[in-house]
Amino acid sequence: MAAAQLLQSVESHTRLAGHNRVAMLLFRLGDAQLFGINVFKVREVLRKPPLERMPGAHKLLAGSCDYRGKTIPVIDLGVAMGYPPLTSVDSAHLVVTEFSRSVQGFLVADFQRIVHCTGESLESPAGALGYGHRVSAVTRIDGQLMAVIDVEQVLASIDGSVVEISTQLQQAAEQRTITPRRIMVVDDSLVARQRLVSLFKQMQLDCVIAQDGHEAFDRLMELASGPADGGIKLVVSDIEMPRMDGYALTRAIREEPALRRLKVVLHSSLSGVFNEAIVREVGADRFIAKFQPDLLAQTVLELLELSTN
Repeated sequence: MAAAQLLQSVESHTRLAGHNRVAMLLFRLGDAQLFGINVFKVREVLRKPPLERMPGAHKLLAGSCDYRGKTIPVIDLGVAMGYPPLTSVDSAHLVVTEFSRSVQGFLVADFQRIVHCTGESLESPAGALGYGHRVSAVTRIDGQLMAVIDVEQVLASIDGSVVEISTQLQQAAEQRTITPRRIMVVDDSLVARQRLVSLFKQMQLDCVIAQDGHEAFDRLMELASGPADGGIKLVVSDIEMPRMDGYALTRAIREEPALRRLKVVLHSSLSGVFNEAIVREVGADRFIAKFQPDLLAQTVLELLELSTN
């Protein structure tokens, strides 16, 4: 199936969103190992175009290319995952992605097909598999191991900018009377969790951490049965996560009497009108695209104040 034909079917897969299911674009990087990326992040799959070299660039950058009149960076996903470079492989493909409010291309050896995965089938990879933090989940497709690449982490390893909020918002957060000053951060990406904890520390907020929706829900139920001063009034959650995604977590919170009053912010690299519609459908209070520190900080302050009224 041609790349254009393959991606024409993405719209039909959007019906899976909000039900703890996800569609994955499968590809390889040089051997039989299958890798995947959420189709919602994929704009297009193309044959590898001519690349313009960038002297002194990061080792993962293969160069840049013209994509529909716009110059975008091209990252060699093979090198990022420990494979030989794909820059000189004529049969390589370019997966053009859009997430975290940016467009970039990733070189892959070839693409395979789109498959559907349930959240329950996606598991956090064991350390012994050797993927490190660049794989966020694993599952099996027709008996073969498939690893979901954390492309946000790959991109962050190139652009290591520090997430900071403005001085005005830091001061506003310090002056607000908010009790308790604890929130929950739910994200399967280590780099995302570190960024969020750092951001909320600047706001004098403590964080309870969970790595997926299942862990978050169990912890919220545990805290809800404890003393009031140890409770949580707001959850900031990623959407893409193994076991239970952010949509399913939000549904579970809204359906549980002990938790339904919690404020929920879905904070994801996935964006667009469709995603915002699903956010409303599952009952989240807000959606914030990664990473917009001041907007996220302001939203958290507003919702925390609303929860105390």
